[in-house]
Amino acid sequence: MEPRSAGSLSRVKKTKACPVCLRNGRLTCRRHRVPPHQGFGSGRGLWKFLSYSGGGFELWFSSRTRTGEPCQKSGSSACLDVLKRARAALRAGRTAPESFRLAQLEAVERMLMEHESDFVDALDRDLRKPRFETVMSELMVVKNEALHAAGSLKKWMEPQRMERSWATVFDDCMVVSEPLGVVLIVGNWTSPVQLCLVPLVGAIAAGNCVIICPSEVCSHTAELLHRLLPAYLDNECYHAVLAASHEVPEIVDLKFDHVFFSGTREDGLKVAQAAARTLARTTLLLSGKNPCYVDRQCDINTTARRISWARFQNAGQSTVAPDYVLCHADARESLVQALRCALQQFYGSEPRESNSFGRQVSEENFSKVREALWRSGKLAVGGQVNEAEKYIAPTVLVDVVESDPIMQQDVFGPVLPILSVQSADEAVAFINSREKPLCVYVYSSNSKVISKIMAETCSGSFCSNDSALQSVMVGLPFGGVGASGLGSYHGRYSFDAFSHKKSCLLRSTRIECVTYLRYPPYEDRNLSLATLASSLSLRSQGWCSIL
Repeated sequence: MEPRSAGSLSRVKKTKACPVCLRNGRLTCRRHRVPPHQGFGSGRGLWKFLSYSGGGFELWFSSRTRTGEPCQKSGSSACLDVLKRARAALRAGRTAPESFRLAQLEAVERMLMEHESDFVDALDRDLRKPRFETVMSELMVVKNEALHAAGSLKKWMEPQRMERSWATVFDDCMVVSEPLGVVLIVGNWTSPVQLCLVPLVGAIAAGNCVIICPSEVCSHTAELLHRLLPAYLDNECYHAVLAASHEVPEIVDLKFDHVFFSGTREDGLKVAQAAARTLARTTLLLSGKNPCYVDRQCDINTTARRISWARFQNAGQSTVAPDYVLCHADARESLVQALRCALQQFYGSEPRESNSFGRQVSEENFSKVREALWRSGKLAVGGQVNEAEKYIAPTVLVDVVESDPIMQQDVFGPVLPILSVQSADEAVAFINSREKPLCVYVYSSNSKVISKIMAETCSGSFCSNDSALQSVMVGLPFGGVGASGLGSYHGRYSFDAFSHKKSCLLRSTRIECVTYLRYPPYEDRNLSLATLASSLSLRSQGWCSIL
């Protein structure tokens, strides 16, 4: 093969711009990359290009593919670079127009549609997650959020005008929603697409610049987001960086205007402490033990199917699934039998061979779940494990007590412990004796029992006669309380979470003949008049309207 001449090399460098550079108004790639067909190939390969140096060829490799952009460094150094770019774009007002925000929301939706198979493949490699679960619980949830935000954005952005009183008859009182600034979103591996992109939709709608840090645990999904985001979203405003979990507090220290974090309580505490040092606002979505009360008055077969679906999808790796069942003693045997039938119906006699059942995300998580399983209660269903495949069968435990390991730690695995209680009152007392959970579930055909559990327990969310659905509805806020988190998101609540509500009073100068009473020199006569005017104000106003 003949060495390429300098002139030939120059011609290679001046190739037509990639899609990213075209979107940013460039006719050639600013990084002088070779055309996509000469180097990038599929999303899993290494890109390469040839350069002539010293009479021979040198082969250059990068560990990540990224259309039209150089590979980002990982960790806080990469985040500092893109943070500066994001702040510059924010100061220039790039994210302010409604048209810009709508274009970015449309790009998110288009990215999911055009790369559905890539997301399915990445989640299959990370979690062996079935395609059905990926589309339903990850991609469709994000699409719904993006469509809802795009359809409602004009209304959300409008100033909220407050009711006038006789004291403000010549004035305008309003609340204006402003972008907070640059937002950091730290995703969780249990739902690696949804927990990155749903808050991203809200942050885009509110006009913020965003840096996403996907979970390193789901490495293939993180790499995919890292590669696709700059190909679809504005390169100055929206970025993805790859970082290890121990680097996240260091990244938060770089000073963001809002930090959205989903993960464990231990990591959430570190993030909250780092955010407090820079006075950054936070939304924390933290894991915990979600209780589920099964009353003796319920449709036991439907209850078993819905609990099994929520607990065992994604091989039990979920922050919103029921973590344990408080079952009325009269219904325990029938519930166990119904759960056994439901699992047989869902996954067959050999769940290991089922295409509808996943695997544990890592050896570490596999070992943790297995140890808790072996040291807790008594096996009623399942219990089989295969370390080579990181497989744990859908498992139901009975005769579990509160001191068992399965009840003392967060367990992200396909294990459902059942504890017996004698009444709804005992279930309420048990729930209230522990930290406030992210979700509380109750299955009962008695509306009084449902109302009792809902009114007498405190949790981030509540659902009766089903599980997990309240966590993905765009019309409902979802978030934790106490040990399960801080703040909420979804739909309009995401827009509000990532907005600053600025109170604005546009005053008139027409009533200076009255407001002069507040000026020095202070006189008792003026104070008496002001007090009289205040006493004549409506009680609901509660302020001195003479001002």
